Amino acid sequence: MSFAVIQTGGKQYKVKAGEILKIERIENSKDDKKILFNNILAYGDEKNIELGSPVIEGAKVEANLIKNSKSRTVIIFKKRRRQNSRRKNGHRQLYTMIRIMKIFSKDGKLLSEAQKMISNKEKNKDKELKKETEK
Repeated sequence: MSFAVIQTGGKQYKVKAGEILKIERIENSKDDKKILFNNILAYGDEKNIELGSPVIEGAKVEANLIKNSKSRTVIIFKKRRRQNSRRKNGHRQLYTMIRIMKIFSKDGKLLSEAQKMISNKEKNKDKELKKETEK
């Protein structure tokens, strides 16, 4: 199984095709849009790996944007004892949820691709066909 190490939002992520990932918010992006990551630090599989210095030129990772949203509220409560001093704040971090679709090498060769999503109706049809062929 091929993987890649990408850099986005000041963080590094090890990703595989088909994986769903929460990353820092990507501004000006709409749902069901393709996102291209060009900051690839490394890619490879179990047997061999290629490292960049610092990035691999020409390598890229293609992803689909699932949604932009906010995380759950984190409460920040500060209290100074015996001073009657309290402060309560909340914070909701913005994030973007993506699904990694394809990983390309520096030559432009496709290393890994996510399987297509099959709807429940199609799954049920496949099960019925298998049952009928077994009888």
